[in-house]
Amino acid sequence: MIIRYRTRPEAADENSRLVEAVSASLAELKPNGVAYATYRLADGASFVHVAHFDGAENPLATLSAFAEFQRDLARRCAEQPTPTEATIVGSYTSTG
Repeated sequence: MIIRYRTRPEAADENSRLVEAVSASLAELKPNGVAYATYRLADGASFVHVAHFDGAENPLATLSAFAEFQRDLARRCAEQPTPTEATIVGSYTSTG
């Protein structure tokens, strides 16, 4: 899943803080079969989330940090999130 949106410029730093809390919660929980990354684009206000879950269950739904991130997302956004299904055709991640 790839999700792209643009925040209002004055809300971009708050959005980054909330996204960082989601990533920290995932790092603490360490769910298996999850790849999740968020990118803040060069304009400073656009964000792209890339998520892959091996199982049918989305672990984000159980995180209080994710609920907090979603709580006022519509208010923070100038351009609402657009989710797109995607298929991995190639991937590499260095662990060292």
